[in-house]
Amino acid sequence: MTAAYLDHASTTALRPEALDALVAQAARGAGNPSSLHSAGRRARVVVEESREALAAALGARAGEVVWTSGGTESDNLALTGLLRARRDADPVRRRVLLAATEHHAVLDCVEHLQAREGVEVTWLPVDGTGLLDLAALEAALVGDDVALVSLMWANNEVGTVQPVARAAELAHAAGVPLHTDAVQAVGHLPVDFAASGADLLSLSAHKFGGPVGTGALLVKRGTSLVPLQHGGGQELGVRSGTLDAAGAAASAAALTAAVADLPTEARRLAGLRDRLLAGLTQVPGAVVRGARPGAGRLPGNAHVTFAGCEGDSLTYLLDAAGVECSTGSACQAGVPQPSHVLLAMGLDAEEAAGALRFSLGWNSTDADVDAALAAIGPAVERARRARSSRTDRSRRRPRSLAGGVS
Repeated sequence: MTAAYLDHASTTALRPEALDALVAQAARGAGNPSSLHSAGRRARVVVEESREALAAALGARAGEVVWTSGGTESDNLALTGLLRARRDADPVRRRVLLAATEHHAVLDCVEHLQAREGVEVTWLPVDGTGLLDLAALEAALVGDDVALVSLMWANNEVGTVQPVARAAELAHAAGVPLHTDAVQAVGHLPVDFAASGADLLSLSAHKFGGPVGTGALLVKRGTSLVPLQHGGGQELGVRSGTLDAAGAAASAAALTAAVADLPTEARRLAGLRDRLLAGLTQVPGAVVRGARPGAGRLPGNAHVTFAGCEGDSLTYLLDAAGVECSTGSACQAGVPQPSHVLLAMGLDAEEAAGALRFSLGWNSTDADVDAALAAIGPAVERARRARSSRTDRSRRRPRSLAGGVS
């Protein structure tokens, strides 16, 4: 049985164009793009042509594209590199503004800087759909100690699209640069780096049909970054390391294909998503989370909580039925934790426990939606019975055992 893959927000299959580019470049043999001999120069041409294609697809200049290993590295380079540069220029600037709904590549990086480098964090509130409170952002920008703002373009869990351009206007009016984690947006929404006003933008190729292990950080001309990697001085000294010509070629090919087909594909995915949501919400206790379907939500995102269930149990049950999706929670030390995104949106731990994210991509079909809708009812029923049974057993346990050893 072929599984219905509905976890494209985690990673998606290589597009045919990307696979062709990857194989073609790998077949050309060795050649370090930093070498001066013929093989090196040929590899350099591939890297630079790919850089130009990526930039053209995103409304950026080729000189603003810094190749990285993916979204996590791009986020860490943007936040740490920009913060250190700002602090070097003005030691007072050590405060970072961000919402608690950001990806862990942003949150954990900032929390590390908070613990190790004395960075201060102002957490910005979001509403019940995960949308940033712009008035709170404007109020937090008062003062001369703000180093940067980071705002996710589109949320990886609930799919809510943020007002990046307006946030950048507010930040710039206060003399503060803005970084956006656009990993979920690039290839799925119209993304124009210049028009957005962002100073830095992170992306990852495997989210839009490119290879795992390749990404980029767009750096607006004139933005200073302190490098995190030191060595050969590649990428204008911002990110040292041997460049992956095959990865760059495949990434550019994937994004070019995604952007060329974006309006049609967005409508197709939104149609599949809406049919999926309509069916999922027929299950009693199912609630759609995030922004309403439309321009304010990723076209392929369907995030639903199921009352009385645990997301990890639902994930396993659906997987056994041939449907692959994600839970909205994270595991820490093997213990499921409620989604930080849902908690920031105002849900309590009980409501957040039953979260599932279904995400569609370039090769999703009606059959995938049909499979999910056929499996969800029985899976929810079994998950609720299992949870109820565990609760009943816990209540029947003797107090001395339920309370542990004193």
